[in-house]
Amino acid sequence: MFVTDSPRPSSLLSRRCRHEALLTLPAREEHVSSARHFAADLLETWRVPESERDSAVLIIDELAANAAQYGRERMTLLLVLDHGTLNIVVSDSGTAVERPRPDLAPDEHGRGTGIVRYLAQSTEVHQTRSGREVRACLRCSA
Repeated sequence: MFVTDSPRPSSLLSRRCRHEALLTLPAREEHVSSARHFAADLLETWRVPESERDSAVLIIDELAANAAQYGRERMTLLLVLDHGTLNIVVSDSGTAVERPRPDLAPDEHGRGTGIVRYLAQSTEVHQTRSGREVRACLRCSA
């Protein structure tokens, strides 16, 4: 596991400080809870209000679960809090965007991306040379 957390001064002194943290884990389901707990503790340290923190942690849980399921080697969580916006970026080393599996009951799988889209102000999915990257942005009053 690799972790960094660094406050970065804003370009304008009157604005709030930018915070950035990076966590890299093996892309395995047993590491999803580590990503979730890391994010919850970090967002509390950054003084993100509880309701916004809960939404962010749920988004992170869903995105990390997808990365663990579809990624091959590693998953990376990047959190950036800057000027009232929390950017959540989860990357994995997978090669294909997930597709619904007809052999799984709808009660069991398939709601994660819907939850993310509902909670986030915006979402984006990008296929990169090294895998897939999913971004979600939340307004944040921290």
